[in-house]
This record gives sequence, structure tokens and C-alpha cells, in this order.
Amino acid sequence: MSHDTWSISEMAREFDVTPRTLRFYEDQGILSPSREGRNRVYAARDRTRLKLALRGRRLGLQLSEILDLINLYDRSKASTTTQLQHYARILADHRHKLEQQRRDIDQTLKEIRHQQAQCDALLRARLAPSSAPQETSS
Repeated sequence: MSHDTWSISEMAREFDVTPRTLRFYEDQGILSPSREGRNRVYAARDRTRLKLALRGRRLGLQLSEILDLINLYDRSKASTTTQLQHYARILADHRHKLEQQRRDIDQTLKEIRHQQAQCDALLRARLAPSSAPQETSS
């Protein structure tokens, strides 16, 4: 392949993903390689879209959010300001969700520690040698 196009194996190797991942992104409309016979041929546009998709995935964005952002970048009529405002909103919403999840996890961990302490105290009480005289059977 030339430097203007890449094969599926070149793309997979460069971005450290599997060919199956590339085919998945193709099925989702993120990538649209051309064909030379049975071979997929990826152009610079596909590389850029894959970079954006993988960045969105690393951030934990949903596939629909990733596709929305990528498509916004593709629209020539969308200004850079519009793109940045939309991206900032998505990031703020995602950060808010993650912060809420962190608060929920912290609360759950607090409850677990409390329950664990109660359980440990009950076990210590049951396993401690009894100070009362033991009954003998006759």
C-alpha cells in the first residue's frame, strides 16, 4: 500500500487493534474503506476517524457519542467553535457521570467497610474463649 492508503493489517498494527475491531467500526459507520477486490483500503480520512474513535473509547464515551463527534468533525458546515462547544458539552456530561459513579462507589465501599467491621466483631465475639464456666455432661 502507498503512504496515502493502508491495508487492514497495517491499520491494525499501527493502532494496536485487531482487524475485527476495524471491521466493527466499519459496521458502525465510523470507517468506510474502499475496496480493491476483496481487500479493504483505508484512506487518511479513515485513519483520522479511527484516531477519534479510539480516543473516545479511552475516555469511556458511548459509541453513539463517539459517532456523533466524528460526524460533527466531518460536516464541513460545522464551525470549529460549534465542534468545540459540542465536544465540551459531551466531556462535561461524561465527567459528571463519572464523578457521580465515584461518589456511588465511595458510598458503597463505606457501607461494605461498616458491614465488614460488624461481621468481624461478631466473629471475634463468637470465637473468643468463653469466660463462663463450661458445663460438663455426666
